Amino acid sequence: MQMTLYSLLIILGCGLVTWLPRVIPFILVRKIRIPVVVLRFLSYVPLCILTALFVQNLLVVREGQLPAINTAYLYATVPTVFAAVITKNLMWIVIVGVVSMSLIRYFLV
Repeated sequence: MQMTLYSLLIILGCGLVTWLPRVIPFILVRKIRIPVVVLRFLSYVPLCILTALFVQNLLVVREGQLPAINTAYLYATVPTVFAAVITKNLMWIVIVGVVSMSLIRYFLV
């Protein structure tokens, strides 16, 4: 497959458009002082994102029916919640969740 200048410019442009919104907030935050209330609010963002992803995968939605529960995700929830209560560390919660889900998929599904 031959790479044209147009294709290369499109790829570089898409990379730039993807990169800029991820870098600009870091540049702006270094210049200004953020109030404590905003920092406290932003500390909940990772937990909210993980919860949204979890619930989206836990409930299986079918048109015209009530949501069903994905049992594999429900089984992986038990050790993950246990790790969350014990460690209160987001990294350990994610690690336990990924490992338990991989074990369930390997042995049960």
